[in-house]
Amino acid sequence: MSFRLDRTAHHAGTHEQAAEYHARCQPATMAEHLRAAAYLNSVAYGYALDNPPRLDRTAFATRQHARRDG
Repeated sequence: MSFRLDRTAHHAGTHEQAAEYHARCQPATMAEHLRAAAYLNSVAYGYALDNPPRLDRTAFATRQHARRDG
């Protein structure tokens, strides 16, 4: 999976041009959206895409709610 972010590219155009560009260049399926999101998270938080950090479960607590029988 290879993504490149070109932060120097910008073009102000019409709404029609923007709609056409997004229809052509945006990920089409939900799986493609999730792959792109995973890549952006790995870049933002500085971890390898194929080796994400584990969730720190010590920050969460669970408990059972009292049962209410109406």
